[in-house]
Amino acid sequence: MTRRVLGRAFLVSLLLLGAAGAASYTVKAGDTLYSVARTNGTTVAELTRLNRLGSTALEVGQVLTLPGTSSGSAPAAPAPASAPATSPILPATTGASLPGVAVRAPFSLRMGDGFTLRLSGVRAGQASVRFPSEVGEDVRRPNEVLKPIGAAGEYLVPGRVVLGKTTPVVYEVSVGGDLVRGQIPVTGLDQPIQHLNLPVSVTNKLQDPARAAEEAAVEKAYARRTPQVWSRPFSPALASTRGTSSGFGQPRTYLAGGPVAYHYGTDYPAPTGTPVLAVNDGTVIIAGKYPVRGNLVVIDHGAGVVSMYFHQSRLLVKAGQKVVRGQKLGEVGTTGLSAGPHLHLEVRVRGEATNPAGWMNRLWPR
Repeated sequence: MTRRVLGRAFLVSLLLLGAAGAASYTVKAGDTLYSVARTNGTTVAELTRLNRLGSTALEVGQVLTLPGTSSGSAPAAPAPASAPATSPILPATTGASLPGVAVRAPFSLRMGDGFTLRLSGVRAGQASVRFPSEVGEDVRRPNEVLKPIGAAGEYLVPGRVVLGKTTPVVYEVSVGGDLVRGQIPVTGLDQPIQHLNLPVSVTNKLQDPARAAEEAAVEKAYARRTPQVWSRPFSPALASTRGTSSGFGQPRTYLAGGPVAYHYGTDYPAPTGTPVLAVNDGTVIIAGKYPVRGNLVVIDHGAGVVSMYFHQSRLLVKAGQKVVRGQKLGEVGTTGLSAGPHLHLEVRVRGEATNPAGWMNRLWPR
């Protein structure tokens, strides 16, 4: 079997490395790895590889090796602020390939991101994809074998970065006996802990005997693997919002001195009765009242993607019903583990929570 292992090198960087030798650059106050890369016509990935960097953090006085220049040549000066930018823009994706398949992945990710691994080429539809970095992580079906979605030589596989993860995402794409491996760096969200200190009358719902049935229902939803049914970008679940009351991925405690847990969705405060809208086409697979999630609707959009709408005051759809983007599902409320009227929205990929903002107004996250 032919094994070709590629890291975070860009396809574009392969074109930049024609010259032999290397110059150096001494880090100054205010420099970032991105600014150094852009000033010197290279990429963060290439600087990381050449200098064997473990992170993007730099120290003043640190000496970096620069690619693609003759020894002793001076780094290019940055363009004046008033001049149009002529240096390369940092690419959004990394690249890798194997016979008959080109692979593109995001340049970098944050924990909780949804993302897409994009495949093209005559054999792209025959490929299998795994994420072996999931082994040992708190995810459902780690390293699951995934088949690309698409047609006519353009395919993709949706991915997700579990909350709490800051080690690189490692992916493998294989066709027949050929395999290529790549990795994507991951950073944290750096959010302060939110201490809710909810009243006991609310937190007692965490001990409700009906919790077991609630968790079994949502786990069954997470396990679904149906074909993609949407063909338009995702849209907001509320026609208008007043911001958020608790952001995605926020570490929080519910009781004073209680354990810290991540917030798996985004909370949008709104008056009771505000219409809750489907973010995209799909099939309602849960519509009922539960101790923690309150009046809950879950929509299966296919491709392992489900959206979830918590705490509604009333529901207007039933399980098994097909819905379209923008259709009214129910109304904002404060049922379940809630201290005030709001919509808690989740978008999950193969059971793991991803940032809903990464889906809005997009057919797929980046």
